[in-house]
Amino acid sequence: MSDTDEPGGSASEPADGDPVGVTIYTRDDCALCVTARETVERVAADLAVEVDLETVDVDADPELADEYGERVPYVLVDGTPAFKYEVDERELRLKLLAAS
Repeated sequence: MSDTDEPGGSASEPADGDPVGVTIYTRDDCALCVTARETVERVAADLAVEVDLETVDVDADPELADEYGERVPYVLVDGTPAFKYEVDERELRLKLLAAS
């Protein structure tokens, strides 16, 4: 992807307030779901933005399984639908910074 090594890169204004809520709707044996979680964790750490990460297994609730079907991972950032299937790292950075 991109090689942006910014020496002394300053993400120094983050997370004085509450953590940014991130919810990932997922299911067992979902490789895309694992990748989505790893991306959220990595990007949040890179930005020094604290996230309150919640994963929800759609198969544990018949209504959620009905609603999301095979459309996982489904990611909400700060309560707003943000990504389906894949998390765009650049877009996630913008969303986390805007919400922090």
